[in-house]
Amino acid sequence: MILYPAIDLKDGQCVRLLRGEMSEATVFGDDPAAQALKFQDAGCDWLHLVDLNGAFAGQPVNAAAVEAILKAVSVPTQLGGGIRDMATIAAWLEKGLARVILGTVAVENPALVREAAKAFPGKVAVGIDARKGRVATKGWATETDVMATDLARSFEDAGVAAIIYTDIDRDGAMQGPNIEATEALARAVTIPVIASGGVSRMEDLIALRDTNIIAGAISGRALYDGAIDLAAALKALASIS
Repeated sequence: MILYPAIDLKDGQCVRLLRGEMSEATVFGDDPAAQALKFQDAGCDWLHLVDLNGAFAGQPVNAAAVEAILKAVSVPTQLGGGIRDMATIAAWLEKGLARVILGTVAVENPALVREAAKAFPGKVAVGIDARKGRVATKGWATETDVMATDLARSFEDAGVAAIIYTDIDRDGAMQGPNIEATEALARAVTIPVIASGGVSRMEDLIALRDTNIIAGAISGRALYDGAIDLAAALKALASIS
């Protein structure tokens, strides 16, 4: 199971939100590239970036910070937030992103996801963010009647590289991930599922890994707070996987 350190970007800074609320942002640093390098130096295999402003604006906002990260690190990096058309997808991949994450458009324009996955094999992931099983879009500000599992299943034949599943009520709350819901989603589809939201201690990572079906886990606040030591977690996951 791959551990993805998260760098959430708001106004050019590294932050973490509580349950997706922009007003509940904790700033952890003003040099995202330096933070990315720290994660790389600790041994991570991937980085997970989110343009929080972009998710609300519907277009990239923290591009300068993302580009600085891409210049600073060599590990593959995925980005979500405000990526809603083919031109933006192509531009980010040309700048060196390994994978783009499509969230809002997966609900509003699923044909775009299919087009992008076909045009850029292995480089398009779908972000499914849910409250009580129902998908939320536009930076989690808009709730829909779409069920997370139904949305995931609709992309089974699209060729997407992964699904990033976030339980919004757990995100940033340091209360542990929703393992049951994440595992159920992972067993409902053949697409690799990455868990996000609430991963706050080493035991959470072990529990996710021990499902033997969840492909990855994203953690942010716990790494910044020191609740999870990244190097130790990577070593543990590698040695007992």
